[in-house]
Amino acid sequence: MKAALTNIWRMYVDGFRNMTVGRSLWIMILIKLFLIFAVMKLFFFPDILSTNYPDDDSRADAVREALCAPKDASPR
Repeated sequence: MKAALTNIWRMYVDGFRNMTVGRSLWIMILIKLFLIFAVMKLFFFPDILSTNYPDDDSRADAVREALCAPKDASPR
């Protein structure tokens, strides 16, 4: 089993080491992923809890109330 895992590991290491075009494509993919997640974090997921609540205790209470609050039993 250990020999098989070692062979698989060596195959991937040798494949990435001998890449020419693929290496630049992987770099472009990683840069794109970083930019996408950085932009999403900055603009679409603001830190609402730290802006609306001054300390950790009040943030914890707000989250607890939001998770444990009963849903409205209004008819459809």
